[in-house]
Amino acid sequence: MLKQIILSLTAAVLAGSFTSLQAADDLTKQPGYVLGEFIYEDAPFPQCHASTIEETKDGLVAAWFGGTHEKNPDVGIWVSRRSDGKWSTPVEVANGVVSAEQRYPTWNPVLFQPKTGPLLLFYKNGPSPSTWWGELLRSNDGGKTWSKMERLPDGIYGPIKNKPVQLEDGTILSGSSTEHDGWRVHMELSTDNGKTWTVTEPLNTKDEMDAIQPALLTFGGTIRILCRTRQGQISTATSTDGGKSWSKMSLIDLPNPNSGIDAVSLKDGRGLLIYNHTKRGRSPLNVAVSTNGTDWKQVVTLENEPGEYSYPAIIQTSDGKVHATYTWKRRRVKHVVLDPSAW
Repeated sequence: MLKQIILSLTAAVLAGSFTSLQAADDLTKQPGYVLGEFIYEDAPFPQCHASTIEETKDGLVAAWFGGTHEKNPDVGIWVSRRSDGKWSTPVEVANGVVSAEQRYPTWNPVLFQPKTGPLLLFYKNGPSPSTWWGELLRSNDGGKTWSKMERLPDGIYGPIKNKPVQLEDGTILSGSSTEHDGWRVHMELSTDNGKTWTVTEPLNTKDEMDAIQPALLTFGGTIRILCRTRQGQISTATSTDGGKSWSKMSLIDLPNPNSGIDAVSLKDGRGLLIYNHTKRGRSPLNVAVSTNGTDWKQVVTLENEPGEYSYPAIIQTSDGKVHATYTWKRRRVKHVVLDPSAW
């Protein structure tokens, strides 16, 4: 038995997925871990992915894409709301139906509540990430009902996976990326709650680095992005002029197994990152904290069993708690609540 344990631990280390001897049952006992739950137990779709979460005046709202499997034409955007400690039954609010004969898959919903105006739900529509386009829904009642679909202008994709940030002057800064000419990151800015947009030049070339899906953090007057890459590490760049221009993209000392990440700026000035701390696979799923966006300290392991735990989303709500959602083995969306004052 001892030999089997040693062999198992050695294999985990070699795979880059070993974090601790902590059993899965003990993860909920970590400092700062408040709650873990599934948003739904049963749903009319077998697979799900790419969840997003936001706080409104009426409570939490989550969304994700669900269908037979990623890229299948039956994949739609599903929404659930949390009130009185329970999540509502998921409802499909968008899909790629063009006609009785044609339907495209939908992808990567992103919820965002501006300081004023309706709740925004961005998502992508189209056959693949290299050919998709951006679409947008609006809700004036906290996600109960939604407007008709608005197609974003050509060349504007919306936040590609992670939520935007709203700057002090009201500008919505959205991290976006494209995959039709290499993996390249760019930023999209709106001063009128998403009605019109301007776009920056790409922050990287396909020869420099394969990077997509930026997550945004603010540290004083500096905005920092953290990106998924094919280089085995998370990449970063900074802006000191409200996201209009950016430093050269570089790698930081955190692994990335070519999987989505997310981050949030806490009210106390720190940054919080949720990511897979491994170069292979999509387990474990970890949370780390930083005061500058470069040096990170792991504080919580959300999952460490074999399987896929990926594409997280993370926010801080008005009560100071942190809420995250993520793909749980492609079968469910998991919601966790954390208390950052514990770290």
